[in-house]
Amino acid sequence: MQTSLPQIFLVRHGETAWSVSGRHTGRSDIDLTPNGENAARLLAERLKGITPDVVWSSPSLRARRTCELAGFASAMSVKSDLNEWDYGQYEGVTTKDIHKTAPGWQLFRDGAPGGESIEQVGVRADRIIHDIRASGTTILIFSSSHFLRVLAARWLGLPPEHGRSFVLDTATVSVLGYEHNMEEPVIRAWNT
Repeated sequence: MQTSLPQIFLVRHGETAWSVSGRHTGRSDIDLTPNGENAARLLAERLKGITPDVVWSSPSLRARRTCELAGFASAMSVKSDLNEWDYGQYEGVTTKDIHKTAPGWQLFRDGAPGGESIEQVGVRADRIIHDIRASGTTILIFSSSHFLRVLAARWLGLPPEHGRSFVLDTATVSVLGYEHNMEEPVIRAWNT
């Protein structure tokens, strides 16, 4: 992916017991499973050759551990705005179980009772984008699925609820960047 413009590499953390079971994991500090640790180590090879000027991580253990196992711990700076969605009352609950009491609930439309709304997550994503654009450098970010999906939507200038269209698997790499100049944000790769 050759370009002279800055690129922003997004890494979703490795597998956790809750990501396997489909439980919403916002602010709970769940560590990686052994499979998640192995996948995080494999990221080192996939990210080889990338020389980020800055490495940012969510404060979550799962994101910081993925960053460490991928070989970027010494450059890591923790940014609280990279936290996963605060799921409030739905923390640790699967969508299937939520639908038993709230049929038709959709995170990207309805937010989380007692947690964050889509607008609040969008505001955090906008602050990260402001920092990215102000730096004008290549950045490597370790965070979680739903937040990164909102970040991608906002990167493109879409409303935050459009993050529902950007599915992310664990231990994957996505790349935000620009087409011809820094006024043309694009997604260069997704969920690889």
